[in-house]
Amino acid sequence: MSPMSYIFQKIPIILASASPRRKHLLEQAGIDFRVMPSDVDETAVCAATPETYVKVLSRAKADAISIKYPDNWVIGADSVVAIDNVILNKPESRADAGRMLQILSGRTHRVLTGYSIVCRDCNHYYTDVEITEVTFKELNPGEIDWYLDTPEPYDKAGAYAIQGIGAFMVRRINGSYTNVVGLPISEILDHLMAHDVIRHGTKTDRQTDCR
Repeated sequence: MSPMSYIFQKIPIILASASPRRKHLLEQAGIDFRVMPSDVDETAVCAATPETYVKVLSRAKADAISIKYPDNWVIGADSVVAIDNVILNKPESRADAGRMLQILSGRTHRVLTGYSIVCRDCNHYYTDVEITEVTFKELNPGEIDWYLDTPEPYDKAGAYAIQGIGAFMVRRINGSYTNVVGLPISEILDHLMAHDVIRHGTKTDRQTDCR
């Protein structure tokens, strides 16, 4: 029997985020990594567009951890929901969550995730943004109240989780599903493979150093 295939990883990887959803996505992809959330003050960032906002924040998060671990490849990310070019972050209250859901009801919005991949020792600094369009069905007041009674909306940008109960609101998406969850996995894996950080390997592969 041939050795079982898996992701062969040459260099340590750090996820600079406390998000359990991002952690789960990387684990599902077979990546071996450590979680080290950054302490970047998100409220201090001002940007002209949602695209700029998430890119600036993702780079700041990656840089904050990369300074401490320059020989690791650090992934920083930030996700927002935007409609009419207005950012909807995590709701501050039940009323705020309800307001966001009313705005999104029956309309198409964008989910933007800025992601940065940094390795100081390898002189590698990369930042990009992935955008997915999500269309909601028309929500009636009872549906909104019912969803607000669940714990799900309160730690999510835009006050919903596509991977959870909130899926009932989603009519269609155009783009990356994992991006809506919190991390564009396909794009990140492609980038790491293109730079020989990871590759498809076997149980018999041996770890090598960054070149």
